[in-house]
Formats: sequence, structure tokens, C-alpha cells
Amino acid sequence: MKKYSLFVVAIVSALVASLTVYTGMQSNSWFQQTTKQSKTSNSAGTATVATTAYTSSDTATTAYNKVKNAVVTVQNLQKAATLSDGWSSFFNQEEQSSSSELETASEGSGVVYKIADGYAYIITNNHVVADSDKLQLITASGKKVEATIVGTDTTKDLALLKATATDIKVSASFGNSKSLLAGQQVLAIGSPLGSDYATSLTSGIVSAPRRELTAEETGSSATTAIQTDTAINPGNSGGPLINLKGQVIGITSSKIVSSTDGTSVEGMGFAIPADIVQSFIAKTEK
Repeated sequence: MKKYSLFVVAIVSALVASLTVYTGMQSNSWFQQTTKQSKTSNSAGTATVATTAYTSSDTATTAYNKVKNAVVTVQNLQKAATLSDGWSSFFNQEEQSSSSELETASEGSGVVYKIADGYAYIITNNHVVADSDKLQLITASGKKVEATIVGTDTTKDLALLKATATDIKVSASFGNSKSLLAGQQVLAIGSPLGSDYATSLTSGIVSAPRRELTAEETGSSATTAIQTDTAINPGNSGGPLINLKGQVIGITSSKIVSSTDGTSVEGMGFAIPADIVQSFIAKTEK
């Protein structure tokens, strides 16, 4: 009797399983139905583009973009030296004379601080324009513009230039250099090694807001400067040192590469504070 019951159960189970498989194979069965998904055809084969553009919230990038087009390369053009071969060569001597041809003697940087009445006014270092026969500016967009010297101050190492503003459209504003604090982040914009690296950006901090430098340290006269570890190289001279608001708080002028005993040092750059620059402008601008 027990064996008979097991046999009946087995038969019933087989019938149920067969019925389940059969109904599951039907096209409208629950087993064959799948979750509906909405599909969007793209017959043109174009990619989907987000409507919201990416914008950087980096304050250093924002500050740089605010000032970079106000920064120019300053080319110091001088008459080329030539050798004369007259009587001096007969006596095996060489004399130098200047020709009318101009060549680039050196390159520095400058920053446009004002555009008015069709002219752009530029601040740079005196040593950038010293002994020039002609000055040429190269704008951030690559335009070449002739400039003239309005005035200079050798003790402060400052020079004020003037140029037509046809190709110069952006000026920078000054910030309060007297409120600077050690550790504050600053940026330098300029043309290290010349126009090939124009509008280069370097960053660092204020190492000392107000450093008194001796004539021995500057090579000319005693001065007050902002000390910074921002990278400053030949060609940066005359360019702006800015804060993260995009305001000019100094004009980069020099760096110390070794001490008086020959010890090499790094990260000791200097900029002329904005308040000193503004005082020079007030006395010089015409």
C-alpha cells in the first residue's frame, strides 16, 4: 500500500511539471514576458550633449583669467653693434660702431593698469627698459605694439610706458598690498625667458609682506619689497604679482639665487608693493 502511494505521488508530480513547462513555452505566458524598457532611437548617430557647460571654480584659475590679457611682454630694442674695418684694422685694432638696425637686447614683462583716451598705460621695471633705443610690446594675443617711456625711477626700479590701445583691450586693477599676510597665496604672471613663454603662471605664498632689502642685496639701492616663494625667472621682471581676487598687489622685480658667501638659495623672489607703485604712478603719469 505504501509503495502504491509513492507511485501515485510520482505520477502526479510528473504531470504538474510537464504542464508547467508547456504553459511557460507559450508566447503570452508569464515566463516569456520581460520588463518593458523605453528606447530612444538615434537615427542621425549623434552623441548626446549635456546642456550644462563645465566651469572651473578654482580661484587661482579665475584670478589668472581676469588678469592674463592685461600682461604684455616688453622687448628692449637696441641698435646692433658692428665692427668697422677701416684704419683700425690696418693697425690690427677693432672698433665697434652702432648701425641703424635694431635687435632685441632683452625681454621683460609689464602690466596694463589703465586704458584712457585711446592709450594704454603700462607698469614695468626700469631695468627692463634701460638703455633702449625703442620699446615694443607683445600682447597676450600676439600683437606687436610700439611703446614710449613716460617716466622712470631708478631707485624704485619702476618705469611707466604708454602705447596706443588699438590692440590692448584689458587692464588690471590694484589691490591693497598693505593688508598682505605671510602665508597668503599669490600668483605671478609674466614671460620667463622671453615671449616664447608669455603669460606663464606660477604660484606660491607671501613669505614676508614687507622686507627691507639693502643696496648690496638689490645691486642698486635699498628698497622695500614683498618676499615670495613664487617662481620668478629672467623675463618675469615687471610682471604682476596678484592675489586670488585677481588684483595686482606687486610688480615682480628680482630674486636672490645665492647669499654673499656663495650659498645657493631657492624660493626667494621679490616684488615692489602696489602702494609704492601707485605712488610712483601718481607722480609720473601725464
